[in-house]
Parts: sequence; structure tokens; C-alpha cells
Amino acid sequence: MDVALVVYDGVFDSGLSALLDVLDAANGMRGELPHPPPAWQVTTVGARRRVRTGAGHLVTAEPVSAAAHADLLLVPALAERRPDTLLEQIAGPALAPVRDLVAATRERGAPVASACTGTFVLAESGILDGREATTTWWLAPLFRKRFPSVTLDETRMVTTSDGVTTAGAAFGHVDLALAVVRMTSPALADLIARYLVVDERPSQSAYTIPSALAQNDPLVAAFERWVRLHLDGPIGMAEAARSLGVSERTLQRTVRRVLGTSPVRFVQDLRVEQASHLLRTTDLSLESIARKVGYEHANTLRILLRERTGNTAGSLRGR
Repeated sequence: MDVALVVYDGVFDSGLSALLDVLDAANGMRGELPHPPPAWQVTTVGARRRVRTGAGHLVTAEPVSAAAHADLLLVPALAERRPDTLLEQIAGPALAPVRDLVAATRERGAPVASACTGTFVLAESGILDGREATTTWWLAPLFRKRFPSVTLDETRMVTTSDGVTTAGAAFGHVDLALAVVRMTSPALADLIARYLVVDERPSQSAYTIPSALAQNDPLVAAFERWVRLHLDGPIGMAEAARSLGVSERTLQRTVRRVLGTSPVRFVQDLRVEQASHLLRTTDLSLESIARKVGYEHANTLRILLRERTGNTAGSLRGR
């Protein structure tokens, strides 16, 4: 498979390296399988002969034209954490060649893949309109506001929609590269994961910090603070809305617009976060913890912990 890997000024070093390292490992280990898949021929391309990464390293690239017939286009993330600056850069002239290459690649029917803030670049090119995608969880509210026509699920680690594969936060590049290998050979992807000691991470949910997401909107932030004060009892949306001075409908709509989820699910996320913290830092029984986060029965909390974190109460306590 011919793979074109795009580099540009400010590219995220670890993301770039992870993609290269995993695909190199795939080529090195493919011979260990009884029926090895074809090798991955990776060509690094860019709008300029030499580009400078986010950490200041120089990378040599082939012309963008070398990607004209690639079977897959990989777009590593941009090394930018500041939301306003991120939006300026993905829409700016410096990344225009990358956006054009992404759009042209999908136009001819070849698949495109990216991770973390690279998903913003894909969305800015227009190829994610009407499709599903994921990105780094803490930038999800910003992404939804900028790209309302994209169906975002930031809980996913990797998602594929109509030829476009996206992955989650920063080191989701490893998951992305393994997903690329898995498309051709699941056995080889499993082998690489064992050699590189990479755990399966189907979801970003266990890493999400609800309070960080809430800070993207004043009303949602106020709702989050109110919920935390009432976490040990029943929480009604009508009562919360009255306390915050808005209608219940306004509260529902704002939470869904900013967080992409319902207020009820957000409350559950806060309860799971607090319960996980208590399991790790106290000797309280699960029954006591359940009551402290608003559940009468410990089994309700036990099921929710497994569903949202992928871990049992016992494994969380072991950490």
C-alpha cells in the first residue's frame, strides 16, 4: 500500500513519529505471519522541501504531487493547544496546501486519516461534512461550534465514516496507525500492539474531565457547579434550571449544543468521576460511595462504572 504522510510547519512531533514508527514496525513484523500482507510504502510529502515541526525539528519532504496516486493519506495533528490560535491556523494560508490535498484525495476516492487536532484540518477542508468523526475530547465543544455539520463523538478513540478515519487525543496517533494496519491485517495489528505494549483503548471516556468541558460555556459551567453541590441527592432538571435562572428547555439545549450530550448523561459523568476518585483515594465501601454520588443501590453505580470507564470498581480501587 502506498501511503502519503503529510508534514507541515507546526506538525505534532509525537503524532508524526507514532505513525511512522507503527507502520515501520508493521513492515518489519509482517514476515512473522504465515500469510503476510503487502508492505506499506510511506512517502513523506509537504508543500515545501523542508518543514519545521512543532518542537523545532526539520523534516525533509517530497512534493505534494507525490501523493497524487497514494492509496491512503495520513494527516498528523497540529501542535497547538490554544483554541483561538488553533482555529486561526487550520483556516490560515499556511495550511491551505494541506486542506487542498485532503479535499483532492477524497475527491478521487482515496481514504484519508488523521488524529487529534488533525481532525480540525480535515473538517476545515470540508470532507467531514455529514460524516462521523472523533477528536481530542477536551476540544470537542470548540469543534462542535466550528463544524456543526459533522457528527462528533469524542468518546470514541477511532472512528471510520465513508473513507475517512479519525482518532482521539494526541497519542491517539498510535491507535490510528494500528487501525490502518488492522484494515489490512488484524493479526499483524495485534502482533504490533503486543510488541509495543499498547493496550486496547476503544474509548476516550475514561480520560475525559467533565469540568474541563463545562468551562466552554458560562451556563454549562454554572450547571456543573450546581450539580456538584447536589451530587449526593436526586437531581431534577427543572430545579437546576430555576436555580440558574433559565428555563429547563434552555438548559437542555445549551448542554446538548456545547457537550453533545444530555444533562442527565452529563450528571452521570460527574457522578462516575467522583465515584472513581473516592474509590482510588478512600477505603469507603462501594455502598457508601454510591450514596455519596446519589445512587441508592451500589449495583447501579457498579454497572455505570463499567459502562463509562471500562473498569470494574475493584480495578479502579486497585489503582
